[in-house]
Amino acid sequence: MTARGRPQQQIAEDLGTTSRNIQRFLARYRVGGLEGLKIQWAPGKTPLIPEELAPTILDWIRQGPRACGLKRANWTHVALADFLHLKTGIRVRETAMGDFCRRHGVRLYRPTYRLLRAEPARQQQARQELSEKNARPSEATLSF
Repeated sequence: MTARGRPQQQIAEDLGTTSRNIQRFLARYRVGGLEGLKIQWAPGKTPLIPEELAPTILDWIRQGPRACGLKRANWTHVALADFLHLKTGIRVRETAMGDFCRRHGVRLYRPTYRLLRAEPARQQQARQELSEKNARPSEATLSF
């Protein structure tokens, strides 16, 4: 638009920005061409868990906690973070371990409840017991 003689103020109005931004875009274009206009994102915060440890942690996950000497059936993000601290001295929170697992395509095991795997008759019995346990006592059964 500037090459066709259009004023920077009108260009800014057309694009919904300020004339100062247009000046910045033009300066970047003059220095670097179209490549100079590409957005360059900051690299961001470095991960708390070094990438060099990824093969080791992924191996722990594949082996399971019992193979690593823990008395657990399954890994959780908290347990894995605690084990990392125990082995390497690197302390991270559950969220950092969750981010690590997502980056590496790992989804830790989620236990299913016994009720879901039980026989239908036992499921019904468990539901009955839960409903009786959670039921509010009627006013007639209350004694003061």
